[in-house]
Amino acid sequence: MKTLLIAVAALAVLPAAGALAGDDCHVPRGAWQPREAVMQAAAGLGWHVEKIEADDGCWEVKGRDAQGRRIKAKLDPATLQVVKLRHRDGEQDRKRDRGGATPVAPSVPPANPLFQNGTPPVVRVN
Repeated sequence: MKTLLIAVAALAVLPAAGALAGDDCHVPRGAWQPREAVMQAAAGLGWHVEKIEADDGCWEVKGRDAQGRRIKAKLDPATLQVVKLRHRDGEQDRKRDRGGATPVAPSVPPANPLFQNGTPPVVRVN
């Protein structure tokens, strides 16, 4: 009985696992466009290609776009349509991942009863 319950639970989870892999391509290998076609498609999009490889059944292209940002794209191997695209801006991207740009201190404290005579409060730790 316990084995039957485990088998039913495992079968119930399988369709959900397939739904999570949404950026995978399911094209037979014989229908794939060649690497040269991928290079031409990327050049047509204004990309400078650094690396092309097969990943998750898709063509994966790494390089830079026309603005010089790092990109990582997945292309459908039959149609060469973009399935997934990520941009990386370098330093800007890292700042965004940490929660935004560096905060700028206001030149004048806001109107608040905590601020006396236009000076910020002093914090003392005992």
